[in-house]
Amino acid sequence: MVWFTAAAVGVAEGRSGKVVEIGDRSESDFLRVKPTGSKDVLSFSPTEVTLTKPPRDKAASTSSAQPKSTTRKESTVTQPATLTSPAPPAPSPTPTAAPKPVAPASEPAKPATPTATTKPPAAKATAARSKAKTPEVTVTLTGTADGEWSVDVVSGKKKSVRGLPVTSSAVAQAAKVLHPEVAEVVAGILEAARVVQESKVQQLQAELEEARRLLDELSD
Repeated sequence: MVWFTAAAVGVAEGRSGKVVEIGDRSESDFLRVKPTGSKDVLSFSPTEVTLTKPPRDKAASTSSAQPKSTTRKESTVTQPATLTSPAPPAPSPTPTAAPKPVAPASEPAKPATPTATTKPPAAKATAARSKAKTPEVTVTLTGTADGEWSVDVVSGKKKSVRGLPVTSSAVAQAAKVLHPEVAEVVAGILEAARVVQESKVQQLQAELEEARRLLDELSD
């Protein structure tokens, strides 16, 4: 089934017809079409017919209009040949949806760069000043075999205390506070000094008794 276009001569636009034969393509009007409601078979060119059905309102208006006065050449068909309908138009490709753009992966957060904390100049000056005010202190305790003790104190490079006498009891108490090993060593030294002093006392007592005896003899 075909429909006539506005270029068709002698047939109203939008009228339908049936292709009964396809003639020699070297001729301009090689299509043999039988309009609907007519017994005549007319020749048309491909531009005068279409496979697309016109809208209903347009077909109704054009069917009531007078056909063009130009006389078409009638074609007598003695033996209808097998109708070969023109190939239908290839279906238009279904548009495929464009792929959605993939959002770029968010970049990992960069690790925070540690900022070096700098001390203000005032703090540095204070730290340097406090360090300068704390020199090394060396305390030296010296004892003799007779049980005499003295203390020397060196602050930095300056000897602040030199040969300060201290008692044996004070040395014993300081040794106990410092460390057990120190206390043990000092206790041994004090014991040796005590033995020496006891021997001196015995010797002096003997000398004193001898001096008293001589004094008594002189008195007689």
